[in-house]
Amino acid sequence: MTKLNLDDAKRAAAAEALTLARPGMRLGLGTGSTARHFVDLLGARVASGLDVLCVPTSEDTRAQAERLKIPLTTLDETPELDLTVDGADEFDARLRLIKGGGGALLREKIVAAASRAMVVIADAGKKVETLGAFPLPVEVVRFGLEATRRHVVAAARASGCEGDVALRRAASGAPFVTDNGNYILDCRFGALPRPDDLAQALSVLPGVVEHGLFIGLARMAIVAGPDGVARFGAVETR
Repeated sequence: MTKLNLDDAKRAAAAEALTLARPGMRLGLGTGSTARHFVDLLGARVASGLDVLCVPTSEDTRAQAERLKIPLTTLDETPELDLTVDGADEFDARLRLIKGGGGALLREKIVAAASRAMVVIADAGKKVETLGAFPLPVEVVRFGLEATRRHVVAAARASGCEGDVALRRAASGAPFVTDNGNYILDCRFGALPRPDDLAQALSVLPGVVEHGLFIGLARMAIVAGPDGVARFGAVETR
């Protein structure tokens, strides 16, 4: 058996997810390196006649889909979706996720929540026993940044988490700005002992727009590693 390298594994997971797409479906298109493979493969299927209508989760994904002539809509025009396919920075056995490494967590979560099902596609290295090796992104408004950062630190501490909470910066050194015009705090807490509690605590903080803990949204993970592709969980497609 030929061993899959990392990029091949991502594409294999994306190809497996594509088998869930049905004619007439309304799809959410994720953001990131693995989701990019799914959009590429979907574009080829659309070119061959597959009839779908899609909502992108970022401006990057929108531009990619437009180049591939994938029919697009918005959640205002199409507020209920059948399926969202997206990547993850980490996920555990309960399909709780950390997302937002690419900065699109807010739109990704809105689109996932508008979908009947969310499917995660990933390489095998993204499956972890305990969330937290990947920094947790928290999207915040610009006003009162330092006050909000301190609230995040305090809420995390109350949930059993300690670590550096720092403003994400772009390659230029300027603050990274999301598609929604907000900033991101990257929280390097290490292992998250109570991710559900942390998610709830962060959600109620003034200044926090959204956080990268996706809990209760994913129904299936499709994972590809050196030895092939595996599914965790299940979704119904029609």
